[in-house]
Formats: sequence, C-alpha cells, structure tokens
Amino acid sequence: MDLRDLKYFATIAELGHLGRAAEKLNRSQPALSKSIQRLEESLGARLFKRDGRRIKLTDVGELLLARGRQLQMSIAETEREIRDFAGGLTGTIRLGCAASMAEYLLPQLTAALLERAPDLLLKLSIAQDDVLRESLRSDRLDVIICPLVADEEHFVSYPVLEDEMVVVASAEHPLFDGPVELKDLCQYRWVLGAPTVSARRWIDNAFIEHQLPVPVVQVETNTISMLPRLIAQTRLLSFVAREILEHGQGMSRLREVPLAQTTMLRSIGISLPAGRYIPPAANALVELLRENGRRFFREV
Repeated sequence: MDLRDLKYFATIAELGHLGRAAEKLNRSQPALSKSIQRLEESLGARLFKRDGRRIKLTDVGELLLARGRQLQMSIAETEREIRDFAGGLTGTIRLGCAASMAEYLLPQLTAALLERAPDLLLKLSIAQDDVLRESLRSDRLDVIICPLVADEEHFVSYPVLEDEMVVVASAEHPLFDGPVELKDLCQYRWVLGAPTVSARRWIDNAFIEHQLPVPVVQVETNTISMLPRLIAQTRLLSFVAREILEHGQGMSRLREVPLAQTTMLRSIGISLPAGRYIPPAANALVELLRENGRRFFREV
C-alpha cells in the first residue's frame, strides 16, 4: 500500500468528488482513478460508491480513512520525534493556556523555560478551556494549562494548585448596599464565557440547584479577565478567578460578591495527550510546572 495513494484517497474522500480532488492535488482524474484502483486491488474491496453526482465512502472506505489518518499522524510524530531527539531541548512546543490565568502565569513560566532551553520556539495559544481541550485532542497543541476536569480519558493530567472562582461586580454596585442572597443576583445581567466553558456550566448549575433561573448573559466573551473597566462601569456581574481579582490589572474597581453558593473551588493543572509522543522540551515544561508551579502562579 503506497502512502501517496492513501493521501490521494483521503483528499477524494474529503471532497466527495474526483474532479475537485484532481484540482486540489494538481493531478489528472485518470491518475487518481488508477490510485484508487490500486488500493482497491490490494484490499480486495470497493472504497467508493456513487451518490448522485458525488461519490461517497463504502464501509471499507470509512475504515481505511480512519486508519489512514492514524498512520499519517504516526508518521508525523515519528519525524518530529527524530528531529527533537537530534536537537535535544530545541524544537517547538505548542502550548495552550486558559485565558483566565495567562496574564499572571505565562511571563514567569516562559522566562524559566527559555532559561532552560534558550533555542526553543514556543507557540502560545490563549483560549477558554473547552477550546484548549479540543485542540489537544486533535493534535493542534502539545500541552495545555487550564482547570482540570474529572474522567478525561484522552489526557494525562497533573494538578498544580487549587484556586477559586468568585462572582464580582463594580465596587459601587447596588448589591453591596445590604445583605446579599443568591436570588438577588438574578436581577442583573452577566459577562460570562460560552456555555461549553467549565466555569460557565458550574455557575449555571449553582443557580439551577437552588431552583433559580440561570444567569442572563449580556456579554459572552473568551477574555473576561480583560474586561474589568466594562464591569466597573456597569451593573453587569461576572465570574472570575480570585487570583485575577486580587492581582489582575484594573481589578481594583471590582469587588467580590461573597456567597458560598457561587464560590467554586477548582484544580488548575497541566494536561498532555494520552498515548501520544511528547517532545523533550514539552516534558521539560511539565517538570517546571510540577516543581515550581505554585511559585509561577503566585508571582505577579
């Protein structure tokens, strides 16, 4: 089985059309037809069937496409592993970090890592935890730093520290005029992350568990830590890490709404893909965080 034939097969399967695949691959249609014929002869089964003007995969074709993707990923990992082995702590780390902690973690962590591996190329991605986990699953990132979730079978994770998420509002918010109950928060709108973000799911569930409506979101964003002025100048509420409230830039005009029902204890850590090649430099990053993670998180 020729790897080039597998590449052509995957492109044809993706586009569902031989002519468009020929254009994309800069090959003639007869050449692609012969490529598919070679694969079918070697496997003894049909890979495509007609579906109107398009072609679609047979069951055997679906299986070959899945196995072909695994093979391509394995080849790419082997090539990268050999380059990394030859280069020691050089190479590239694709690091993802949750937006809520990037500001006060990455400067110290990056400085320590580059001191240990001065020729390293660090590709940083800042996003919410749901986006980071999907990027790690799909091999777009090597390591992520974000709140840990239970029973994530695709990852190997190491906790670094515990922190808390709390509700915040402008220091002049009417909520602080007297005693505050959970139901009082339902009178105001919120700045929150997307519904797939773990902190958003948690705060929604906190209200549901007390038979109250979930927060009404007026601003949905992936950079809540960057919006202190918006919250300070409105009656909007938000849900942020206590570290951000205490140390983040521009947070002095905000104040915690002290309610046990809306204080979320969470574990922050690093996650790597289970069963996949990890570059030496990425392992060095993991060691740094496991040894000094608390200091990196606390230094501001």
